[in-house]
Amino acid sequence: MQVEPGKLLAGIDTPDDMKDLDAVQLVQLSSELRQYIIDTVSVYGGHFGASLGVVELTVALHHVFNTPVDQLIWDVGHQAYGHKILTGRKENFHTNRVYGGLSGFPKRKESEYDAFGVGHSSTSISAALGMAEASFYKNETDKHHIAVIGDGAMTGGMAFEAMNHAGVSNSNLLIILNDNCMSIDPNVGALRDYLTDITTSHTYNKLRDEAWKVLGKISKFGPNAREIAANFESSIKSFLLKQSNLFESLNLRYFGPVDGHDVNHMVSVLKDLKDIKGPKILHVLTKKGKGYSLAEKDQTKWHAPGTFDKLTGEIYKKVYETPQPPKYQEVFGHTLVELAETNDKIMGVTPAMPSGSSLNIMMKAMPERAFDVGIAEQHAVTFSAGLATQGLVPFCNIYSTFMQRAYDQVIHDVAIQNLHVVFCLDRAGFAGADGPTHHGCYDIAYFRCIPNMVICAPMNEKELRNMMYSSQLPENARPISIRYPRGNGVMPVWKSAFEKIEIGKGQKIKDGDELAYLTFGHVGNYAIEATQRLSQEDIAAAHYDMRFVKPLDEKLLHEIFQKHSHVITVEDGSLQGGFGSAILEFMVDHGYQSKVVRLGIPDEIIEHGTQLELQRDCGFDPEGLYLSAKKMLDTVPA
Repeated sequence: MQVEPGKLLAGIDTPDDMKDLDAVQLVQLSSELRQYIIDTVSVYGGHFGASLGVVELTVALHHVFNTPVDQLIWDVGHQAYGHKILTGRKENFHTNRVYGGLSGFPKRKESEYDAFGVGHSSTSISAALGMAEASFYKNETDKHHIAVIGDGAMTGGMAFEAMNHAGVSNSNLLIILNDNCMSIDPNVGALRDYLTDITTSHTYNKLRDEAWKVLGKISKFGPNAREIAANFESSIKSFLLKQSNLFESLNLRYFGPVDGHDVNHMVSVLKDLKDIKGPKILHVLTKKGKGYSLAEKDQTKWHAPGTFDKLTGEIYKKVYETPQPPKYQEVFGHTLVELAETNDKIMGVTPAMPSGSSLNIMMKAMPERAFDVGIAEQHAVTFSAGLATQGLVPFCNIYSTFMQRAYDQVIHDVAIQNLHVVFCLDRAGFAGADGPTHHGCYDIAYFRCIPNMVICAPMNEKELRNMMYSSQLPENARPISIRYPRGNGVMPVWKSAFEKIEIGKGQKIKDGDELAYLTFGHVGNYAIEATQRLSQEDIAAAHYDMRFVKPLDEKLLHEIFQKHSHVITVEDGSLQGGFGSAILEFMVDHGYQSKVVRLGIPDEIIEHGTQLELQRDCGFDPEGLYLSAKKMLDTVPA
């Protein structure tokens, strides 16, 4: 199905085509752009609500600024669909997040209009400041640098670090705070309350509007008019708010709040701000899902709903004749509550992903024992460490890709002190359509070198439950990492009695004489398929589910290498430093001479696509495991 743009949008191939649009046309373009996003995402899927909320802002930015010369950086990137459509990618927008198609996030090699590649949050201000300082150094004084950051992303510590630096610079930097009270789930914390104070202060807003009227009236009296009005507004802010303005305390000129859905007012404000040098912040109020009533009412549900009927709002779900396995995250969420009901020391922690991680199940059942700490992975880890020092057992659930942001805290605050924190790494392995910024490729390698750390991965739902159960036992009071993938497991009937798993203990799934598969995690299910296929050809392949990469089951490995001269290791993580590397280290350290083939994620940046498409490309889908065995055995002399 080909989605057709509106009449005005059809003629927009680059932002240059927007420069001469009048006020009426800007409103029309905004309407057509919003409808084009609705039409396309309803058919092809993707992130939804965030881009609808910034349609007018996007149109105004590209109308006023000279992109790509002026640098426009979108934080996270969920909200950049309109930006992509207006910057030459309209015809290919239906390939968004599809294997071989457009990235779901801004990406430098995709377009010159994507000034900085994003995917993780809270990076935009730092990047824009770096660009602004580079322009200052090169004497490019007329160049503008704009960072668009959501109020959720503003909770990340890196955003505050960047603002602290920007406040002592002379950079031509504009920070646009897109305030919609949402990230994926509703925002939490004191910053949200502070922004609410600003936006709901009727007296402040009335006097602020009067200040801008005064500015317009006195501008004819000379170059000091703006400074007079700015000082007047600053006095209002400090007097009326509970405390001095947070942003102006950091030496950032603060403007707003303004209505982010009034495109022509946005144009007027942005034109004014172009003439004001130095670092500044514009507070813009928007509504996530704007223009699609269902998305406005349930913003979490419509963050990325999949395909849907745009008229009725019915979200299309696959209908199965038989019960299907649950998602791993759901097994985590329900199991954590089950464990917490019998162990009052268990706590839950997540950085702004309660629904994505299913910690929201515990937050509903035991709100006093489950914490959403905002987009702040470093804080989440050290906060968990603090809980652990008091005898509690925090389950800190962070996506594998986001755990990278808290690596120092894992080492310094948890591992060195040998604290009992259980890290549950969701989305380990390929993250699918979210692409390279979200793939959980590296956690095996970067955790394996940390002393005191236990690293395990379940092959199915039952193992995940038992690993969670075993990790909270007093005798296992140390840092533990449990990694599991995005998506469904393999067991429609999954809820069973808990069984203790001994730390570092693997298991034999199938015996065989000709070669052995050693697997780590969910990909062990691919080895089951491969061994069954090989059995049909009278090839006896053994399969071992190692379950732990640290500590390794050395007793089991001695058994394997004493029996097998051909071994294939399989993991959904980076080959460099990962599970296969650990097996090779053991083999060399103990003088074994087996031939080993390692299957996993190579030393490359892997683009977006379905998990199976990407696993196929890397050679560790079920077919890849089968072909690797055939190739290995074909080299055996007759």
